[in-house]
Amino acid sequence: MSHPTDTVRLTTAQAIIRYLAAQYIEIDGQKTRLCGGGFGIFGHGNVTCLGEALYDHRSELPLYRGQNEQSMGFAAAAYAKYHLRRRFMFCTASAGPGTANLLTSAALAHANRLPMLMLCGDAFLTRLPDPVLQQLEHFGNPTLGVNDAFKAVSRYWDRITHPAQIIQSLPAAIATMLDPADCGPAFLGLPQDVQGWAYDYPLAMFEETVHHVRRQSADDKELSTAADVLKSAKRPVIIAGGGVQYSGAVDALTAFAETHEIPVIETIAGRANLLNDHPLNIGPVGVTGSNSANAIAEQADVILSVGCRLQDFTTGSWTAFAQDARIISLNAARHDAGKHRSLPVVGDAKLGLIALGEKISGYKTPADWTQKAQSERKSWDHYVADNVSHGNRPNSYAQAIGVVNALCDPQDRVVAAAGGLPAEVTANWRTLSIGTVDVEFGFSCMGYEIAGGWGARIAQSENEPDQDTIVFCGDGSYLLMNSDIYSSVLTQKKMIVLVLDNGGFAVINKLQNNTGNESFNNLISDTPTVPEAFAVDFEAHARSMGATAETVSNPAELGEAFKRAKSADKTSVIVMKVDPYDGWTTEGHTWWEVGTPHVTDNPKVKAAHEEWESSRSKQRKGV
Repeated sequence: MSHPTDTVRLTTAQAIIRYLAAQYIEIDGQKTRLCGGGFGIFGHGNVTCLGEALYDHRSELPLYRGQNEQSMGFAAAAYAKYHLRRRFMFCTASAGPGTANLLTSAALAHANRLPMLMLCGDAFLTRLPDPVLQQLEHFGNPTLGVNDAFKAVSRYWDRITHPAQIIQSLPAAIATMLDPADCGPAFLGLPQDVQGWAYDYPLAMFEETVHHVRRQSADDKELSTAADVLKSAKRPVIIAGGGVQYSGAVDALTAFAETHEIPVIETIAGRANLLNDHPLNIGPVGVTGSNSANAIAEQADVILSVGCRLQDFTTGSWTAFAQDARIISLNAARHDAGKHRSLPVVGDAKLGLIALGEKISGYKTPADWTQKAQSERKSWDHYVADNVSHGNRPNSYAQAIGVVNALCDPQDRVVAAAGGLPAEVTANWRTLSIGTVDVEFGFSCMGYEIAGGWGARIAQSENEPDQDTIVFCGDGSYLLMNSDIYSSVLTQKKMIVLVLDNGGFAVINKLQNNTGNESFNNLISDTPTVPEAFAVDFEAHARSMGATAETVSNPAELGEAFKRAKSADKTSVIVMKVDPYDGWTTEGHTWWEVGTPHVTDNPKVKAAHEEWESSRSKQRKGV
């Protein structure tokens, strides 16, 4: 151990990287490096100083070269999600557009409460060379620049204006990223001159540090109040969210539900909290849910929400529950625990479930309620089985999901985001192993699919090198961001990517039609500025980036192609056209509030508006 007065002279950049390399975390009794490495694209704003520091630590902190800063951020978010927020990656970008490209991925990480550290170039602190390349000039405020835009999408934000500042800023950033209640992205703006300035740092700053994720016990009074309400329940239900997995509370949730025979329904982020065949798994809830879960949610008198942020797709814009239903919200974040008249229980999900279980010892749900829930689930299972089957009907997302579901290994990881696939995966995927589904719908961000698959595969290869990462991607998302197919081939991080081509943004076209509007500017064929539509050769495009690729005509061929992809040693892309109009999952949807025109000359739009508004009377008011 170093003496408190011992110092070492380092640049700011060198000190940041040396500090990160010394941080560890204990997971299930095993010590591992907290930062798994980083994603980087170099430019003049980060290559000379931060790049020099990263080169000297390239074995401890491997640096993955991205193709796009936004996709690097998506990959970092997926990496953190795989590791249940207990490990993170950094992203480094140059000053200017490189950093600006990270804004969307920072917003995704913020919305999903995922840790990611951004180390981004900034303008010179001295301002001697101003204005510099890529600098935004604000005439009345010379301190304002691109990096200030990250204040809205970061949980921790700082601009390093002196080398000594990181002695405080780095621990604060890491504390934020590891905080169950305040987890999210951290941003450090690094002026180009400050990166290279030297300082005599205390050696103690670089000693090995082992972190632990805090488990906050809930207040006993809040637990007692919640227990009293739960013990009075005749029709209780548990909503299991993503926080269940982040807390490591799956076993505690399962034991709690089984002991008290309470039906469990899952959010999108909470998919894969319970196995598909668990008798108390009643299905996914909400706008992209199941008839079974929504029927139970609508009739429940007490709802125990565990690790949920109660987003509108979960709550059906707050129409999914009875007006007089009591909601108990167990959550590490106070902000989430108190939403919409919930009885808050602020604390760790695992500890909270155990403590709440002790307080309702002896309580069991009335048998007829549990049996009703299980009966609803059986009916839903029949629907899904028919929905994913294929034969004399148009190709659909659901059929592709069913084929993959039947052939994949139980430990394979599934990734989807944005468009129609989150709904279709949530409704139709039958969970084979806990924690194997990543449907990004916190930010519903197109482009996450392939980049997130790459990040998930990097994380998965650390623990489960023999398993596959399977990406479901629409043609719209593929065209938006596909370059990490190349990244995955370069880094030998194999993925299986299914490109399901419906000729444009078909799910938004469906919403457009459902609200009485004509198809316009969503499907390529309905875009007025396209004189002559043509199909993209996704197979050839994927091959050009080094992947193996093939195009199939139907789900049966898809199954055979998927088997070949499973046995391949590098990223494989399988392309299949699906119908943009037929084959959608039509059951299991709650009402969802979208803005519709109150005044229109179009009778179809007017009729759709009136029909849409007819469900508003069910909406639970947040007072």
